[in-house]
Amino acid sequence: MGPEAPLIALGGGLALLLRDLLRTEATPQTTTLLAAAGAAAAVAAIFGSPLIAGVLLIELVGVGGVRLFAVMLPAMLSSGIGALVFTGFGRWTGLQVGKLDAKLPEPFTRLDAPDVVWGLLIAVAVAVLQHSAMAAGRSVATYVGGRTLVRTALCALGAGACAAAYALVTGRDPQDVASSGESALAVLTADPQAWGTGALIAVLLCKAVGYALCLGSLRGGPVFPALFLGAAAGLLLSPLPGLGVVPAVAAGLAAATAVVLRMPVSSAVLVTVLLGNTAVTPLVIMAVVAAMITTELLPGGPRPAGPRPAW
Repeated sequence: MGPEAPLIALGGGLALLLRDLLRTEATPQTTTLLAAAGAAAAVAAIFGSPLIAGVLLIELVGVGGVRLFAVMLPAMLSSGIGALVFTGFGRWTGLQVGKLDAKLPEPFTRLDAPDVVWGLLIAVAVAVLQHSAMAAGRSVATYVGGRTLVRTALCALGAGACAAAYALVTGRDPQDVASSGESALAVLTADPQAWGTGALIAVLLCKAVGYALCLGSLRGGPVFPALFLGAAAGLLLSPLPGLGVVPAVAAGLAAATAVVLRMPVSSAVLVTVLLGNTAVTPLVIMAVVAAMITTELLPGGPRPAGPRPAW
């Protein structure tokens, strides 16, 4: 599972703890403001961009008008300051921090018709895969709810077995499956040619099963593993006629992010920043829309009723 959920909770919690230590007045308004500011600083550090933090919180909080100035401006200021702590400022050299990186070495300057057509189909396929994994995670959460301790341990062992099976079958590093996906995503996109078809199929199957087991049992964020799954699916389908590696991966990333976040603008901004290539932005936006529509049409919908998963 990814680090974003606990670190966002930690950021908001530390802000509220600081309020209590300073013995300032606790009102619903100040609680919302401080929690949003702390979460924004954490998001800026996690995703490596204060812009992502600002856009994500705008959609998450859903504020506008006067509340936009009362909540979002302080939160965005906090995200900028939080980013400076890690990137450095003046004589402050910054801190070493993990950073999502999906920049492909292959040059890309222009989309063509096959890129768009195949990219939209990839978005639909990734949306189905991601939706299925999350639905499986909800089923696992129901199963774990009966005997939490024992069944959580069983799910963790199952996730470990997925990583072991992947390593035995492919001879590759089990961290491709076992990690949250942050470092593995950079390895995947840095040298796409190093991944054969068999390895990509194996990592998709094993990581998707392990991801579903962890979604319903362990604590963590769902975004980082979803990004890896989307990129791997795009890379697997990139040999399609007329399709390039960059648009294929972009479509996969956009679709997976949209299904998990359920926030279209944040998803598009996150993927565009990750790729560092504005030429694929139109495809990223269309893939986000296609993925969200697909998720709405799939059985069960994006947020079915029932026990709340661990994440």
